[in-house]
Amino acid sequence: MYTLFDSFFSPTRVVVVSEERLQQAERELKENQLRVIDNRIDELTAYRANLAKQIAPACEKSGADLDAMDGVTTDA
Repeated sequence: MYTLFDSFFSPTRVVVVSEERLQQAERELKENQLRVIDNRIDELTAYRANLAKQIAPACEKSGADLDAMDGVTTDA
């Protein structure tokens, strides 16, 4: 017969794992973390390149505008 106290006094569950399997699981976890970091670095690098491409024409234009205001010519 099952009573309310059976759930409180149930035997503890013990899982035995070999050292090799534990080390393999840790290695797989670290390899997965490396893949995630590499993917994030690739995403951020692409985002940075896109921003640099957007900023470059704006910097060139503002520099030319300032030169025109100063009366400086870039012709050699």
